Amino acid sequence: MFTTRPELRGTFGAIATTHWIASAVGMSVLERGGNAFDAAIAAGFVLQVVEPHLNGPGGEVPIILQHPGQVPQVICGQGPMPMAATPERFFELGLKQVPGTGLLPAVVPGAFDAWMLLLRDHGTWSPRAVLEAAIGYAEDGFPVLPRVASSILPAKDFFPAEWPSSAEVWLPGGEVPRPRALLRTPGIAATYRRILAETEAVGGNREAQIEAARRAFYQGFVAEAVDRFYRQAELMDSSGRRHRGLLTGADMARYSARVEPTVARDYHGVTVHKTGPWGQGPVLLQALALLEGFDLAAMDPAGERFIHTIVECLKLAYADREVFYGDPDAVEVPLATLLSADYAATRRALVTEQASMELRPGDLPGAAQRMREVLAMAGAERPVGLGHGEPTFAPLPVEWGDTVHLDVVDRWGNMVSATPSGGWLQSSPAVPGLGFSISTRGQMCWLAPGHPSTLRPGMRPRTTLTPTLVTRDGEAVLALGTPGGDQQDQWTLAVLLRHLHHGLDLQAAIDLPLFTSRHFPQSFYPRTVEPGKLLLEERFGPEVIAALQARGHGVKVEPPWSLGRVCAVGRRDGFVLAAATPRLMQAYAIGR
Repeated sequence: MFTTRPELRGTFGAIATTHWIASAVGMSVLERGGNAFDAAIAAGFVLQVVEPHLNGPGGEVPIILQHPGQVPQVICGQGPMPMAATPERFFELGLKQVPGTGLLPAVVPGAFDAWMLLLRDHGTWSPRAVLEAAIGYAEDGFPVLPRVASSILPAKDFFPAEWPSSAEVWLPGGEVPRPRALLRTPGIAATYRRILAETEAVGGNREAQIEAARRAFYQGFVAEAVDRFYRQAELMDSSGRRHRGLLTGADMARYSARVEPTVARDYHGVTVHKTGPWGQGPVLLQALALLEGFDLAAMDPAGERFIHTIVECLKLAYADREVFYGDPDAVEVPLATLLSADYAATRRALVTEQASMELRPGDLPGAAQRMREVLAMAGAERPVGLGHGEPTFAPLPVEWGDTVHLDVVDRWGNMVSATPSGGWLQSSPAVPGLGFSISTRGQMCWLAPGHPSTLRPGMRPRTTLTPTLVTRDGEAVLALGTPGGDQQDQWTLAVLLRHLHHGLDLQAAIDLPLFTSRHFPQSFYPRTVEPGKLLLEERFGPEVIAALQARGHGVKVEPPWSLGRVCAVGRRDGFVLAAATPRLMQAYAIGR
């Protein structure tokens, strides 16, 4: 079939990210002798600079990785809620939901420690080597993406009036940067330069430098700046009122990224690896368990039956996410049951030829009551002024490209998939002296008691970030993922199934039109629910669209190339492979 680009093949190494500069930087690391993990770290830091509306130094990242012959593992770079964050505190402020923007929803920024942990345990380069490209782009400038400009534009008056520290960073000369102009963020460069100065003061030992970098961020000047700002400032958020923050330097000092086993499930000859239920990753595994009972290979990969079957299975998996998923350190998640064949068989019987309008979690204790409470809470508050969805401001149209993604494979067979996010320039005010914002992932917690995602001090909020690693006979063969909040596992699943069942190469599977369900409660403020709503790229054509409408789906037709930003790398037949979406015209794969 025709594709927008070829599936890249080589033998040396390959990378795919959501920005061409990050891809080029990562490939340059491989060319200079670094491994896949060094390349991923360097690319990840560059993405913080060149896609600042989608992630930043104050964000988070889940990482899935594998060395040849070893067991895949997860590095959890999701920071927890502050210890002062309790439902009672928010109720005292007259809030029914955690705001989507501002100081109140801040969590400990986990990305920096996760990248440093990956560098220490799996990389080979020094902190300076992996940070130099990001510092260079922040200092010397990078091209402004149109969506960076469109994210700043609605805040042209808001930033100077309400978040002056953000105006200093994102409104140079008091003006919104023009698309494709050169923009500098010297505050970020200065922060990273100061971290490097402290790391190199300990001497030349690589591991000692990495530990010094971690201390500088979480116990040193970075944590001190965050603590001072969040204690003293009282600033506007999406509730329409001004609030102080809850995050402290002590919260940051307590934090360290951690290594965890993947959650995995076998499917048609491969094993698919995801994060634990503090992320939404097991949703994809639950969907695979349900889909085992359908002959997907016999379905047109762009046909209405394929779409209907996947969407109906996803509705069941996401319903379980809503009532069962949470930080397993804080709540018990019945993951073994949710991923079992018997459970899937029972749930599969609920899939019919017509679109379901119900939210039906599994018949486990407490599920029905929790779903009633979720629906009562969803959409309970409407955004006032600033804030709607994960990365956008009202009145800017909602854009589902809400984070970034990268995948890397090297000539030794190392493979890594990561989905950095948080700390968006429009999510919270820039911290004075640091030049970047702090993640507002706390907005994903409920305030009502008794739910697995109820806000608890020190817990990880249930996140939507969900990279994917696939192994065959114990060896990594595919890494993929996408931005997109709640849609991430939907788009990744469609690409994976087309690749596995229909033999499409990675680029062909990515290029086919995509779809997404909005049936379940969204994870971001104001937590709306749209039963039966199904977004379809126009390229599916009128026959497919009409057939899905006849099945009862509430179809909304989207522009032809508007859904999903999937990137992927792989290994097959002695080759390394790579592909990236043409959507938004900025993701690129490189390989040789």
